[in-house]
Amino acid sequence: MPSNESKLTVVGAGLVGSLLSLYLARRGHTVEVLERRADMRRETLDAGRSINLAISTRGLHALRQVGLEEEALKHAIPMRGRVIHPVKGELAFQPYGKDDSQHINSISRGWLNKFLMTQAEATGRVSIRFRQRVTQAAPAAGALTVLDEATGVTREVRDAVVFGTDGSGSAVRQALQSQAGAQADSQTLGHGYKELTIPPGEGGRFQMEKHALHIWPRGTYMLIALPNEDGSFTCTLFLPWEGPVSFASLQTPAALEAFFQEQFPDAKALIPGLVEEFFSRPTGQMVTVKCAPWHAGGSTLLLGDAAHAIVPFYGQGMNCGFEDCVVLDALLSKQPDWAAAFSEFERLRKTNADAIADMAVENFIEMRDSTADPRFLLEKGVEKVLLNAFPGEFVSRYTLVSFSRVPYRLAYGVGSIAGGIVSELARELKRPDDVDLDRAAKLIRGRLTPFMEEHADGFRLEG
Repeated sequence: MPSNESKLTVVGAGLVGSLLSLYLARRGHTVEVLERRADMRRETLDAGRSINLAISTRGLHALRQVGLEEEALKHAIPMRGRVIHPVKGELAFQPYGKDDSQHINSISRGWLNKFLMTQAEATGRVSIRFRQRVTQAAPAAGALTVLDEATGVTREVRDAVVFGTDGSGSAVRQALQSQAGAQADSQTLGHGYKELTIPPGEGGRFQMEKHALHIWPRGTYMLIALPNEDGSFTCTLFLPWEGPVSFASLQTPAALEAFFQEQFPDAKALIPGLVEEFFSRPTGQMVTVKCAPWHAGGSTLLLGDAAHAIVPFYGQGMNCGFEDCVVLDALLSKQPDWAAAFSEFERLRKTNADAIADMAVENFIEMRDSTADPRFLLEKGVEKVLLNAFPGEFVSRYTLVSFSRVPYRLAYGVGSIAGGIVSELARELKRPDDVDLDRAAKLIRGRLTPFMEEHADGFRLEG
C-alpha cells in the first residue's frame, strides 16, 4: 500500500472531502484539508443553496466503514416513496421499493457536512484550514499555490499527494484539463433552482406526509419537498431559465403569487415566506461534468463532483461521491503505489460515473413529467408486481441504484432491459394486477437473466 509518510492534501472540505480525509486518516496518513469557505460550524453559509440530500445504500455503506452510519441515521428521515401533488384532485403515493424496507433517507446537507468535519478532526490526523483558495495547481508535481483569504498571504504547497474534492467548479480539475489530451464535457441544465421553506406546524408538526418525497410535476418544471428533523420541509422549485414559464417570467411578487396559486395552490398555502425567500435567495444552476483524466500519475486525483458532477434528480450525487471513497480505500489496501491505485480508480469509476450522470438527467424528465401520467403509473404498478412475483430474478433500475451497490453501469443496462419488459407487459393492461405472470417469466428469463448471469460478479455486491 502507499506509504503513510506521504504528505496528503485534500482540496475541499465538503461532504466527499471530509469523508475522504477520514478514510485517509484511518489508514495512518496525516491530512491537511484546504477549504475556500469559512467554517460552516461557526458561520452561516450559502443560504438557499442546500438541495436536501437523499442518502441511500451506497452512502450509508460508506459511513458504515468508518463507524458513522448509526449516528447519521438518527438525523435522517426515511422516505418510502413519492407523494404526487396534482393541480387538482387527490394525492397519489408511489412507493420506491417492493415494500417499506426499501426507502431512501432525507438528511440535512449542513448537518452531515459539519458532522463529518468534526469527526475527521477528532482523529487527530486531519487539520482543516478555512478560507484557503487554490489559485494555481501543478497536478503532475502535486503542487498548489494557495491564497489565505483571511490574511492575504499566498504560499506554495509542494511534495504533496493532492486529492481534488472541490466540487463542480474544481480548480484542481481545471488544472488537470490544461494538460495535452485532456477531455472535458460540462453541460449546464437549461433549468435553475430556487429553495423555499414549508415551516413546521404547531408544536413542530409536519404539515404534509413525513415519510415521503413530495413532487408537484408540471411537465417542463416542478416543485419538490423533502422533510427535515424540525418538522419543516425544504422545497426546491425547478424552472427553465427562459421562456413563458421560467425564472425570467417571474420578475414581480404579483407574478410569483399568481403562478403558485395556479400551479401549486396547496404548497402556496404552506409557504408563508414565499415572496421574501424567492426574491432574496440565489437561483442555483445545475451542471453535468464528464472529464478525463481524473489523475496525474500518483500526485493528483479527482473524486466526487470535481471528477463527475451530476444533476440531483436521482439523489445520487453524494452517494456516488461517498462510494468513490470506498472504492479508493479498497484499492489503497492492495495497490503498491499511488499511481497504480489512482489509475485503477479512474478505470473502475469513470464508466459508472458517466452512467449515473445519464440516469440523473433521464430521471429529471420522469419526475417533472411522467410521474403524473396514467400510463407511467400503470407501468410502475406492473414493475412492483414483478418485483414481488420474481424476487432475485426481476430487478428494476431504481432498486439497483438506490438499494444496492451494484455498479451504476450495470444498473443502467438492467433498466433498459427491465423497462422494455414492463412496457411490453403493460401495453394492453388496465390494472397492474392483471399482468400475465407466465409471459412475464418467459420475458425475464429470456432477456434479463442472461444479462445478469453475464455480469454475475457485479451483481454480488450487497447493500
